[in-house]
Amino acid sequence: MAQHFLLVDDSRVARMVLKRTLLEISPDCSFEEAGDGDEALAILAKGDSEFDRAFLDYHMPGMTGLDLLEEIRKTDTALKVTMLTANIQNEIKARADALDSSFIEKPINKDKLLNLL
Repeated sequence: MAQHFLLVDDSRVARMVLKRTLLEISPDCSFEEAGDGDEALAILAKGDSEFDRAFLDYHMPGMTGLDLLEEIRKTDTALKVTMLTANIQNEIKARADALDSSFIEKPINKDKLLNLL
């Protein structure tokens, strides 16, 4: 069964790299993209799509990826979420863990995603 992912990152290039890497692993997967937390919440609120996983960048304008994750968890505790960041601080990792999110260090590569999926 094809997986459907939500990619949330303010960098279009980062989203392209993530998409390309996910397609290497699962060529039939599909995506929806958001450039910030507000856009991601709007996509989720529409309810048009069920996502197998959301990938959230930590550093974004407006709200951080953790702020977005907190908002998501208010209405959806089942969505699998992976936090993506080069900012490996214990506090960030602990908050992500407490919100039932996996954590991948940027830069993203196929091996990191294979271990997750």
